[in-house]
Amino acid sequence: MSARQHDREGRWAWRLTGAITLLVYIFMFAPIAATVILSFNSSMFGGFPLTGFSLHWYEKLLSNEQVLTAFRTSLWIALVTAAVTTALGIMVAFALVRFQFPGKQSFGTLVILPALVPETILGVGLLVLIKAVDQPRTIWLLLLGHILLALPYVVLVVQARMIGISRTYEEAALSLGAPRLASFREITLPLLVPAAVAGVLLAFTISFDNTSASLFWRPAGVETMPTQILSMLKISVSPEVNALGTVMILVTVGVPLVGGLMLQGFTRLMKRVGGKGNT
Repeated sequence: MSARQHDREGRWAWRLTGAITLLVYIFMFAPIAATVILSFNSSMFGGFPLTGFSLHWYEKLLSNEQVLTAFRTSLWIALVTAAVTTALGIMVAFALVRFQFPGKQSFGTLVILPALVPETILGVGLLVLIKAVDQPRTIWLLLLGHILLALPYVVLVVQARMIGISRTYEEAALSLGAPRLASFREITLPLLVPAAVAGVLLAFTISFDNTSASLFWRPAGVETMPTQILSMLKISVSPEVNALGTVMILVTVGVPLVGGLMLQGFTRLMKRVGGKGNT
């Protein structure tokens, strides 16, 4: 085979790969784009062609008390989940990286295990356990379930950052007489800020967008945003559902995106301040 034929086959292979990749992305994101577009349709029938541009369905969402209650519930659970999992994740990651203790490997595996088990299986398993001990489903059990699901991801993010932080700074502070808690608060914790922010955003998104586990763990009469969408879909696929789906997309995509941009800006600002301080 000549070099020219080899190059030609290589170009065709790359083109085929690019075409398949493009089709996969279209398959993945076309439904999302259709949901966003149809949420602005003035017609009460959620389908193409569009009959006009309207914000009526968003206004209707603001007057729907069930949707507002579900949004407040999801927001409250997601905020508490993000705060608790970030605090626990930092402590667990610090213990796993900086200390040696009996059962360390087993403990690390146990912490990461919820991320390895499919949510449906985990949801059914915990539901069976709740029924076995005759424990009614409550909002607090739902919150604990979300914390259980989000904690492994926060631990992995913080642990990766912790491994990259040299022990030299902590050992220097300890050698100068600083207590271990003060060394962690003044030296280690500021270096973990990027990972902590990433953990907060990740835990918030996982909790706010959770569907399968919430279906099993939520108490009767309590709806989160994803379960509210599912209950509305049982009636019909209306532009109101599309509007609610668009809000979910904006929250789950917008929050991490805005947080990442703010974190990049903060990091650049700190580098500039540090550079001026050195000069």
